[in-house]
Amino acid sequence: MDRTILRVDSGADHGASVTRRLADVLVEHLARPGDRVVRRSATEGLPLVTGSWVEAAFADGDRSVLAHSDELIDELLAADELVLVAPVYNFGIPAALKAWVDQVLRAGRTFRFEEHGPVGLVTARRAWVVTASGSTRIGSDLDFNTPYLRAVLGFIGVPDVRVVAADGHAVDHGAVQRGLEAAAAA
Repeated sequence: MDRTILRVDSGADHGASVTRRLADVLVEHLARPGDRVVRRSATEGLPLVTGSWVEAAFADGDRSVLAHSDELIDELLAADELVLVAPVYNFGIPAALKAWVDQVLRAGRTFRFEEHGPVGLVTARRAWVVTASGSTRIGSDLDFNTPYLRAVLGFIGVPDVRVVAADGHAVDHGAVQRGLEAAAAA
């Protein structure tokens, strides 16, 4: 069965990007013949949430303000699998990925409120967080990246979140190779 894999890049695009290398290997491993891979760069002008956006999303504001958000949500809802390329920037996710998250987490589209709490509406069953850091160890007290993304993805209904990491690669020179091997074995 053909699937759609949505890959969201959020780190700076440069030739030495460890997260992009890891994601390239992971997506190559995940994609089967017939699968469609959609690439979205969160670093290319995603709008921030503004007062007009909030009015349009939650009140009677101009709905045209939500056009970009709707496009991003449609991509997300069409995906069978997600690959979030999320390097650690100052202990957390890049601002570009936060902008993407803010655009796609929207009541009535990717989650709804019910009597017992929110219910996720995203049908992708699995997501990959591809991350790298110079010194922050994934899972340590200073890792605000992966717990945040696990919470966000769980909130919108993605039950299976897996992490591929090359953490601490500034001090552990084998970290990148181990990350690449993990991506290839996923």
